[in-house]
Amino acid sequence: MNKFWLVVIGIVAVFIALSNLGSLIGLAISTAILYYTVKWFMKTDSLFKKILWGSIAAIAGITAVANVPAILALIALYVVYVVYKKWDDAPSGKSYDPFASFEKQWQELKNKS
Repeated sequence: MNKFWLVVIGIVAVFIALSNLGSLIGLAISTAILYYTVKWFMKTDSLFKKILWGSIAAIAGITAVANVPAILALIALYVVYVVYKKWDDAPSGKSYDPFASFEKQWQELKNKS
């Protein structure tokens, strides 16, 4: 894939990630709340606290599920990462000539013998 298409794919992925940034932040916050409430739910022995932490965890879980568009943002961020990694491997606009350094290599071979 040449660099033009990498730029196009990268720009589209950045726009998708930015357009879903709010839901991505919401998913991160609700997942953090869910994680800690489940952790505190497991630690407590009191029935009242279990009901409290369980209800908070349920609300955070519903909020996390409501932020499903954030998955698109995560996929778009991964695509940006892949484009960044493939940037150096992509051929540039000029054509690659494998015989460009033939004369130099021929001279090196002649000098060795």
